[in-house]
Amino acid sequence: MSTRYALGIDYGTNSCRSLLVDLADGREIGSTVFPYPSGELGILLDPADPHVARQNPQDYLDGLEAVVRGALQQAAAAVPGFDPAQVVGIGIDTTGSTPIPVDESGTPLALLPAWRDHLAAQVWLWKDHTAHAEAAEITALAREQRPEMLAKCGGTYSSEWFWSKILRLKRSAPEVFAAAFSFVEHCDWLPAVLAGDTNPLTLKRSVCAAGHKALYGTAWGGLPDKDFLAQLDPALADLRDRLYTTAHTTDTLAGRLCAEWAQRLGLKEGTAIATGAFDAHTGAVGAGIREGTLVKILGTSTCDLMISPTDRPLADIPGVCGIVEGSVLPEFYGIEAGQSAVGDIFLWLVNHLVPDSYGATPGEKFANMEKAMVGQKPGATGLLALDWNNGNRTVLVDVRLTGLLIGQTLHTEAHEIYRALIEATAFGARAIVERVEEYGVRIDEVINTGGLAVKNATLMQIYADVLNKPMKVSRSEQTCALGAALFGAAAAGEDTLSALQSRTTAVRDVVYQPIPENVAIYQELYTLYRSLHDAFGTADWQGNLHSVMKQLLDLRARATA
Repeated sequence: MSTRYALGIDYGTNSCRSLLVDLADGREIGSTVFPYPSGELGILLDPADPHVARQNPQDYLDGLEAVVRGALQQAAAAVPGFDPAQVVGIGIDTTGSTPIPVDESGTPLALLPAWRDHLAAQVWLWKDHTAHAEAAEITALAREQRPEMLAKCGGTYSSEWFWSKILRLKRSAPEVFAAAFSFVEHCDWLPAVLAGDTNPLTLKRSVCAAGHKALYGTAWGGLPDKDFLAQLDPALADLRDRLYTTAHTTDTLAGRLCAEWAQRLGLKEGTAIATGAFDAHTGAVGAGIREGTLVKILGTSTCDLMISPTDRPLADIPGVCGIVEGSVLPEFYGIEAGQSAVGDIFLWLVNHLVPDSYGATPGEKFANMEKAMVGQKPGATGLLALDWNNGNRTVLVDVRLTGLLIGQTLHTEAHEIYRALIEATAFGARAIVERVEEYGVRIDEVINTGGLAVKNATLMQIYADVLNKPMKVSRSEQTCALGAALFGAAAAGEDTLSALQSRTTAVRDVVYQPIPENVAIYQELYTLYRSLHDAFGTADWQGNLHSVMKQLLDLRARATA
């Protein structure tokens, strides 16, 4: 019984997964994935509105049982003498902002017969963008009356976030809003479920979710004040009393595993449960984040995390997704940025535009397009794209921006478009890096995590060349779940987060170094990208785009000479 393990459970957009970790060295002894069965790839859609993205909370519960039992079975097969009682802590991360309308007991309305088939009563997934008008309204009011709140979330409130979605629900489905006693973030609800007490007035709320998505700040007394909320809708002011006054860092004990869920999962009753957090934030911890590190989580979207010590002044940074004390690590400000679509853009290309000559399945098409790019020089495609197919999260914070591709001719091939889209996401990443560095945040290294970082060497090299920084890749492919597990161990009192990270996190041997000649060409392409970025993304840009296509042609001629 001397070996101690922690369990991390990571709830993503399309599936959830578990990870059992040896706290002595980070060895991963069990991991199982559960694809959400409801809707389309786990997402409940509305054919009449492409901005709708909801989820069924029953998928979360079914997935919880499946992935934990699956991980325990793998551990028992892999480790002689393994005992589930050796699991000392549980951590949970989820997408966000992903609020759930709940009744007075904390039961999601969608689990009640009366609301089971009502789309607005389901979980409002992070990528639901129906509240873009409400987000603009909140932004305008906060700029006028509460600029200090808005400054901590980059200067613009997003349709992906808590208050936008609640206000949208109130206006579009008032009967659901009236039935909801309160609203609970996905990352806060699940730890409460495991602890056996989902009372929305007393369950532990995450400062990660509260600070980055709900305008929570201790400097102004927690959540936005009632006067501010009442100007949006008096019902929001009333709701404030049914939410929370205090939010907690993720190493805080949220509760202990109750008897019912201990039996359902096959774990020891009383096991420590950490306060929940968002997936990217635990992923940063699982990747080994420290001061000077940017952790880039590459998936369907991306999230960029940085930290800065709370004992030093930190300026507000326009366009980021929040600066929140303790949202990543205690005693550090967590700085969040990101891109609304990366992997999703590549999937769109493969599912809708890539011909079958590249392969019969999406996997074959991706592999063959990457092979076709081998030896292709930067600029050789003559193409340039904007990475806004799902809006812009950072630094423009505008969900109503859309994608763009220029330079295509009758000879353009699918793999060239794929490369241009990879480059566009790299240029978007560079815009984020430049913004945070401009405001004094040091970035010495970039650690990447997620499936794209592990599987796509071409993408990694392009990112290294565009950012002109070495690109490292986390050893673990499950950094979100790993970080959640470490928080579970910290909540159990096993050790400090710093000590746990030093024993369990690492990067891979392969590091993608910038290639100087590629860096130079990408500097020219990035200048053109910024012209498009500012022309289509900002209201005050003044200029002439006449030369952009000609410069792309010149770059193509040089690259193919």
